[in-house]
Amino acid sequence: MSANTFGNIFRVTTFGESHGPAMGCVIDGCPSGLELSVTDIETDLKRRRPSREYGSRDENDIPEILSGIYEGKTLGSPIAIIVRNINQKSSDYNELKDIYRPGHADYTWEKKYGIRDHRGGGRSSGRETLCRVAAGAVAKKLLSLHGITIKAHSEKNIDIEKLSGTEDSAGGIISCLITGVPTGLGEPVFDKLDARLASAILSIGACKGIEFGAGFAAAEMPGSVNNDEPDISGGGKFATNNCGGILGGISSGQDIIFRAVFKPTPSIKKPQKAYDKDGNIKEISINGRHDVCIVPRAVPVVEAMAALVLADFLLLSRSSKI
Repeated sequence: MSANTFGNIFRVTTFGESHGPAMGCVIDGCPSGLELSVTDIETDLKRRRPSREYGSRDENDIPEILSGIYEGKTLGSPIAIIVRNINQKSSDYNELKDIYRPGHADYTWEKKYGIRDHRGGGRSSGRETLCRVAAGAVAKKLLSLHGITIKAHSEKNIDIEKLSGTEDSAGGIISCLITGVPTGLGEPVFDKLDARLASAILSIGACKGIEFGAGFAAAEMPGSVNNDEPDISGGGKFATNNCGGILGGISSGQDIIFRAVFKPTPSIKKPQKAYDKDGNIKEISINGRHDVCIVPRAVPVVEAMAALVLADFLLLSRSSKI
């Protein structure tokens, strides 16, 4: 399997399966001298943990830094971080070993590789995102030194009590605001900043779409409205931000704004039709411990992926001019 590494200079490789001994990441290209502790990583991992409101698992994910740090600072060498899996219940998936769950990667994964880990989805599990969040925490620490902040939030509150009674699930939209980004980040033509951000966010398993600035609403605007006019105060400021802070694939100095849509959790108790490995149609009801909505937990994942992109481009920009 390829494509487990993300980034060009600030490079992150994630590893592990959801029901294996551990999951983790290796970060290569992080500059030396960055102050970093387990607490920096643990803070965002706690935000990714399921709450009692949205799920029943108790994932007390404790990160361990294995390399790349000395006396609280990065060495410039690879940083290895692991989180041990201690709360799996693999038996919950026994009855699904030969059935492809609707809305999951079970079918496509097995057709591509000829084998799959049915226990929680293995590598395709949403638990893989903890590796991204751990790496993203390091990237965010680096970006903070340059005045760049990333804040995402869910656009709506889900009525969990009402939803639980339906044995169904819900999706939602996450908005992200990135401030302090200097002008000039992005590498046209095929490595534009918005293209890389879109790729990063869409690589999150449950994400199905993304828009920047005015997004799809721009299709209904005349050019005279969609174009961002200068603010009367001058100074390179603009009165609107329909471009979402990116022009021609390069950061404009305005806030970067994007929205991403996440599908409903596919593992639900409500009876569904599904194929088994022999092509027979079965009716299944998926039990076990599953979130009725993953959107709140995806918020730090969105921030992490945005941070990884920006950290990579920030380091790359150092070589853009003589």
